[in-house]
Amino acid sequence: MEPPSNTPEFSVSEISQALKLTVEQNFDNVRVKGEISGVKRHSSGHLYFALKDADAVLDAVCWRGAATKLQIFPEDGMEMVASGRLTTYPGRSKYQMVVERLELAGQGALLKLLEDRKKKLAAEGLFAPERKRKLPYLPEVIGVITSPTGAVIRDILHRLADRFPRPVLLWPVAVQGEGAAAQIAAAIDGFNRLGRDGPVPRPDLLIVARGGGSLEDLWAFNEEIVVRAAAASEIPLISAIGHETDTTLIDFAADLRAPTPTGAAEMAVPVRAELRLRVREHDSRLLAATQRLLDERSTRLLGLARGLADPRRRIEELIQRLDDWSERLPKGLTNLARHRAGQLAQIAARLEPAFKVRRTVETARIERDGLRLQQAAGRLQRAWPRLMAEWSSRLAQSAALLHSYSYQQVLARGFALVRDAAGHPVDHGAAAKAGDRWSVTFADDQPVPVTVDGPGPRRKAAQDGRQASFFNAE
Repeated sequence: MEPPSNTPEFSVSEISQALKLTVEQNFDNVRVKGEISGVKRHSSGHLYFALKDADAVLDAVCWRGAATKLQIFPEDGMEMVASGRLTTYPGRSKYQMVVERLELAGQGALLKLLEDRKKKLAAEGLFAPERKRKLPYLPEVIGVITSPTGAVIRDILHRLADRFPRPVLLWPVAVQGEGAAAQIAAAIDGFNRLGRDGPVPRPDLLIVARGGGSLEDLWAFNEEIVVRAAAASEIPLISAIGHETDTTLIDFAADLRAPTPTGAAEMAVPVRAELRLRVREHDSRLLAATQRLLDERSTRLLGLARGLADPRRRIEELIQRLDDWSERLPKGLTNLARHRAGQLAQIAARLEPAFKVRRTVETARIERDGLRLQQAAGRLQRAWPRLMAEWSSRLAQSAALLHSYSYQQVLARGFALVRDAAGHPVDHGAAAKAGDRWSVTFADDQPVPVTVDGPGPRRKAAQDGRQASFFNAE
């Protein structure tokens, strides 16, 4: 038997709690640098991942409250610095880091992430030149997506007022920090969803603008959600992010990139004063061209006029010819009338014998046809009484035959006609049912109402197997 020991005993929960307190007291605020691995977003909003280097792996969790404040969402392979505290998880006998803040491990890591994302989106065709649309020359309404409190919107409005004032719709968004990317993408999509005839006019041009800043400050415009929204916009879009040296991924997806927000306003509209000057220049050129054209046509008309005869002489010649014709016309009409009268007399002399012969032939034909018509009328008058007598005889025979076939003749021989309540003849005794109301018609054609008492006794087969019925007169 082993001797008793004075070493205290702990339960599993006690030792786990002691370890938890020790770890949390000694590592309550740490910064750990490592490569992100196994990123998983739970449905609750918490983030689970691991930080690793060449020799070790540290599990990490970022609760939902802190995850929503992250400026850069962690992805596998990113080298980042996590700030937070260490703790233990007694349920699995493991330790882990509770992350409060994440940041890229240096500018180089952020640039590498940016380059990788750029290659990925370019491979999908979001930056293809054929996707770019031409900006409207003079948009009716311009939509601006930027912060409502910054100097950017004032610069844009001021520049538009100087060049060519246009109605501006501002969609206020956060341009950095938590939720900025989602707000910018929602604004682009919201402008595109506006109806053309709705209460809020749909812009003809969009400007996404922000002032200068560090790479981290401009990171919202590098997020995929913003780049994809810009590429999917049906309204032409100008990106004006930062200064001329700043480049973000939305610049590649936009239809046009402006070096500054002020430059975006300059690209959006022309200069009204220059347009007026150009219109005046065109007006002067048009007037000069019209005057030159008139001068040219006048000179050409004069040249053509020299090749024509004198109109007065031509008119005098025509007047003289008219006088000559007016003198010759009465004599010509008289001569023409005499000539036509002689021709008519000759034709009449040739037609007279032929007309007499034709009239004699027609008279003979009419007399012959009249005789034929009288003869036909006589024959019809003699045949009509005979035809009527023949038709009367046939009608009398048919009437006598019809009378002999009528049911009244059958009734006159002692038979009777039985009808049901609907007036239909009853020809089978099997149809009789007690209580039916029938009528019986005799030779005098007077129906007698009767009531059926019930089916009668069966007759012999020689009587066609029919069943008799008994009924009483009412």
